[in-house]
Amino acid sequence: MEGADAGNLGPVTHELTGRTALVTGASRGLGRAIAAGLAGAGATVIGMARDPDALQEAVASFGGRALPHDLADVDGIAARVDGLDVDVLVNAAAVMSAPRSKTLDASLAQWRDVRAVDLDAPFALIHALVPGMAKRRWGRVVNLSACLGRLTGPGTAGGLAPYRVAKAGLNALTRNLAHELALGRRGVLVDATCPGHCRTDMGGPDAPRSIGQGADTALWLATRDSSPSDPAPTGRLWEDRAEVPW
Repeated sequence: MEGADAGNLGPVTHELTGRTALVTGASRGLGRAIAAGLAGAGATVIGMARDPDALQEAVASFGGRALPHDLADVDGIAARVDGLDVDVLVNAAAVMSAPRSKTLDASLAQWRDVRAVDLDAPFALIHALVPGMAKRRWGRVVNLSACLGRLTGPGTAGGLAPYRVAKAGLNALTRNLAHELALGRRGVLVDATCPGHCRTDMGGPDAPRSIGQGADTALWLATRDSSPSDPAPTGRLWEDRAEVPW
């Protein structure tokens, strides 16, 4: 992967042949690794990212389709994905707060810029694509959260306020939607995962985890077996394939 170690992806548990997946942030890092893994599981993958050239290069490497879009343009998302039947949605794109962005220091513009990509764009994609999943009674929504968005452990302990709060909101969106979809009994699983501090452009070259390690749980969530009559555990926050507290 560009600028970072891809690592090794764990095995998927369910083939996705005949399914369509849309992955945001697919031009690099975790999004690209997840998109490639889903393609390897048989899915037709649509990659979404703002840089059309980088996105085209990425999707060419795993045989996907490029759908360039700047996720900061939240109002344009619905039109961009109109007419798509998507079975797997992975919200992997994110932007980080400025280093000195405590609650009382961050500007309203900074707050809105981070929230647009990290929370509002996932909502817009869910709003556009998940009704079709529920109608077809099969779907997977995987939201890439962050340990910094947890209300326990390393969560809201100060600093990076726009990013932490947006990720906490993404966690709440995940849980709320999962319950609205009857915790898998309508055929759609909705989960969040903390990939950890990975060697991506955001995490830097000295981060302790590889991109493959960070992407593994998202791929596992997207490929789990489940049925409306016997749904897999869902509406949860996962790290390294294990549930962790919100």
